[in-house]
Amino acid sequence: MANKPNEIRVNFPKELAGGAYSNNMVVSHTKEEFIMDFLMAAPPSGTVTARIIVSPGHIKRIITALQENISRYEQKFGSIQPAEDPMEKVTIQ
Repeated sequence: MANKPNEIRVNFPKELAGGAYSNNMVVSHTKEEFIMDFLMAAPPSGTVTARIIVSPGHIKRIITALQENISRYEQKFGSIQPAEDPMEKVTIQ
């Protein structure tokens, strides 16, 4: 079966199938990119479970996609209450 025009076939590596859990995130940026470090924080320490680096244009698309999905989620399941920050100040080494 041929791919449709503008269709991208994506392979999903088996080692990523379980995902990476995160209960905290640190965001930083340069002029060219946004850096999102996802952490599993359990005081007194934490571990970076994933680092995602994207362009400023792509971060806007990510924010839009998240806002749309939060809206759909809340319509179906009710309002989401923000979680407490598990660590007041996180320093990544």
